[in-house]
Amino acid sequence: MHTPQNPAAPHPAVSPASASRQGPLSLVLRPTPAPIAVGIVVAAGFIAVETLLVYWLKQMSSVHAYGALFLLGVLVVSAGWGLALSVATSLVSAVVYFYFHTEQGGSVVAEGIQDFVAVLVFLPVALSANLLGRHARLRASEAEQRRREAEVAASLAGALAEQQSALRRVATLVARGVAPAEVYPAAVAELSRGLGIHNAVLLRYTPGGATVVVGSRDERGNPMMLQGEHLSLEGDNVAALIRREGRPARIDCLDDAAGSTAERVRRLGLRSAVGAPIIVDGRVWGAVIVGSALCEPLPAGTEQRIGDFADLVATAIANAETRAELTASRARIVTAADQARRQFERDLHDGAQQRVVSLGLQLRGVQASVPPDQPALNDQISQVISGLTEIAEILRELSRGIHPAILSRGGLGPAIKALGRRSPVPVTLDLDVHARLPQHVEVAAYYVVAEALTNAAKHAHASQVTVSAADTGDELQLTITDDGIGGAAVGGGSGLIGLKDRVEAVGGRLDICSRSGCGTTLVARIPFDERTPQPP
Repeated sequence: MHTPQNPAAPHPAVSPASASRQGPLSLVLRPTPAPIAVGIVVAAGFIAVETLLVYWLKQMSSVHAYGALFLLGVLVVSAGWGLALSVATSLVSAVVYFYFHTEQGGSVVAEGIQDFVAVLVFLPVALSANLLGRHARLRASEAEQRRREAEVAASLAGALAEQQSALRRVATLVARGVAPAEVYPAAVAELSRGLGIHNAVLLRYTPGGATVVVGSRDERGNPMMLQGEHLSLEGDNVAALIRREGRPARIDCLDDAAGSTAERVRRLGLRSAVGAPIIVDGRVWGAVIVGSALCEPLPAGTEQRIGDFADLVATAIANAETRAELTASRARIVTAADQARRQFERDLHDGAQQRVVSLGLQLRGVQASVPPDQPALNDQISQVISGLTEIAEILRELSRGIHPAILSRGGLGPAIKALGRRSPVPVTLDLDVHARLPQHVEVAAYYVVAEALTNAAKHAHASQVTVSAADTGDELQLTITDDGIGGAAVGGGSGLIGLKDRVEAVGGRLDICSRSGCGTTLVARIPFDERTPQPP
């Protein structure tokens, strides 16, 4: 089990790395004293070495010239240890110095005041060295404290910058409209990395408890909680607290927590947990929770850091729900319009058009009974019959424009062929559609082809159009290419914005490539199932 580092944990007084950076003096001028046993060994070692040096050097000249060597050990011990040990070192050094001083005169017993004067001069100097060493250690301690404070400040600044970067990366995904299913793992991964904790989980509340949406992985890459795993909200657990209170919650010790979820968490080796709610449209949608294997609680402020990521997840969910509702609403509007067109077409065909045709037949019967000596009346009836025939043809064309009957009867292939025959621009067809497709696919594709052929004739001034349609098994791929002047754009008054809305309303996509002077290509992909985004 990975254990995170506690940002509030104290730093060691002097690390080997920092000591090596500060130089050899840092080993002596320690801000905190080393163990007293080490000090005693160091003091004895200095006195022994100093004694040997003085004994060797006195063979060459007077020992008075080398008495100052005994101050070296005093200075080192006073800088590295407490006042008591440094004073003791000074006294022992003074005794040794006194011995060498009197032994230089041929006796180890003081013979005059001059022998005591030398010791009386040595002791104040040694004690002054004690004070200087202690002062140097205090200054080293202050410098080390400032260094540690600077390191802590730099560490906090770095942690804050990293957290802001992590939040910015997740926020970028949200701003781009990425699906929540992609935002969830990104948020959990960034949160885990920022806190240094492998165990993080994103839950969604359900009527029977909570379900794992994204569970993080351990150091070996194994999932700690499986996606779709159900957790009970009974007993003592952070998920239940968040669901109940609607705000961040923590449990600093899970050892005595009751319930199946607490037992599940303990099996992961976790000792504490902190979480924050995911609130969407005023309701507690779910929660983001992290767990720690450390004995001490997670540091203060962890709730805020988790809450920042939870808010981004909530935004992604709210955006996805809004997009899903908008797309579904647009699809309902398009479907309702298509149904109205079909009803209008049926009313025209079965009502007005049939009535006009019936009146024409009746007039032909009347015309047959007109006497031969009434040519003027016969001509008038012929004119009325011709007018009724024209009205019938107008109604037929009108009903075909509202909703082509051939599309309902024969399907997309024959309907596109009929559009190609009526187009004023020559059309080459490449149709790989042999079976009936779902109604929403046929209707959307028909209007894409119809509008594209109209634009090619009216706006693009094309001389040739190619229409390709292929049934891939799960979607229709439709491509219309002309050799016109190009420059078409969605929203430019060519009707393309309506086509784009229609295709996207049924879960499809319409792409347009129309560089000036290079013609126009429309590519539509329309799924067979109406893939309106579902709320997360």
